[in-house]
Amino acid sequence: MARTILKAENFNASFGKNQVLKNINIEIPQNNVVAVMGPSGCGKTTFVRCVNRMHELTPDATASGKILFDGDDVYKMNLIVLRRKIGMVFQRPNPFPTMSIYQNVVAGYSLNGIKLDKIKRDEIVENALTKVSLWDEVKDSLHKKGTFLSGGQQQRLCIARAISMNPEILLLDEPTSALDPISTAKVEDLIYELKKNYTIMIVTHNMQQAARISDKTAFFYLGELLEYNETKEIFTNPKHEKTQNYITGRFG
Repeated sequence: MARTILKAENFNASFGKNQVLKNINIEIPQNNVVAVMGPSGCGKTTFVRCVNRMHELTPDATASGKILFDGDDVYKMNLIVLRRKIGMVFQRPNPFPTMSIYQNVVAGYSLNGIKLDKIKRDEIVENALTKVSLWDEVKDSLHKKGTFLSGGQQQRLCIARAISMNPEILLLDEPTSALDPISTAKVEDLIYELKKNYTIMIVTHNMQQAARISDKTAFFYLGELLEYNETKEIFTNPKHEKTQNYITGRFG
């Protein structure tokens, strides 16, 4: 049985008077891929953003209850430490446009004022790009801008940027929604590989994707976590009628 690395306890989140998450309780096992699904506006992206406190960047955002990372309340942790431990990759590939591929990978260190010598930097860049199967494709173009890469390569570069900091958890917010099917397949293969070393939460609208790559699935509806179970169980034997309706396409 995998140990729990992340746990939400009676967690609520709001924007102003609009409560987006209602009393969420969930345990995320280490080295699992957990798919977070549900119709638009159900709170899934907000929940993932709360895990590394991106939620609080929005004006009027509030939260209550607890999210525990390795037993520590994330809302009491040093923010820089937290975001090094819990990396995030967004929906659209977003390499820093003024930076080279090389600079993008080590951007987290530069932005946090962490000084590295060239040998260490080179090692981190090669390691991270190798882990996302990008090293062979870009090793001769490391000093070109990251934006010259294809969409799928850019997204893998963003994942390399996140894992270069040695996080324990990776949050992926619909990482393939802007990609073509071939690039999507590469990112999915990558996620499957990465779970050996990381715990991954992936927000996805794509049910086939959730079925293919996740160990567990959380189904959100109108701000509540309606169902959370092994992915196979959710897809073959959902306990809740709304989960059943969602996965059979009766509502989106």
